[in-house]
Amino acid sequence: MREGSGATRGAGPKTRFFTDADLCEEMTMDTNPTALLLDLAARAQDLDDRDALQDLLATGHRAWCEGIADVRSGIEQETAALSDHELAELCVAAGVPWEKKMTRGEAVSALAFGTWEAAPAAIAYTELEERAAVFGVCLLPEEMQ
Repeated sequence: MREGSGATRGAGPKTRFFTDADLCEEMTMDTNPTALLLDLAARAQDLDDRDALQDLLATGHRAWCEGIADVRSGIEQETAALSDHELAELCVAAGVPWEKKMTRGEAVSALAFGTWEAAPAAIAYTELEERAAVFGVCLLPEEMQ
């Protein structure tokens, strides 16, 4: 819903109009990161409005961070009982480099990142970033670039 579209939410004397950004923020509470990222990437394909793309990108970034944190947590639990040698073998099997002086935490993080980057949700976020970039939109404000 766009501001001023006439669609409102909430009760009480004050009527508030919701923008796409409001709805995206609301969606992050009700939707898992994967579903949200897939939805945002699909919505971005039809957009050429820089502000709307910026809102989708910011929402997508939060969902991406939540998604990788979920993956890391899951991998941490799954590998807790593994020896360092078994964890190293798991990393190698997943195509994640294992370095000699790597801590378990670093190995789990590398495994989580490798796993997440291959997930449809992370790929959808990359598509969202690419769509936004076509219109010069990125997460960093212009004054910081």
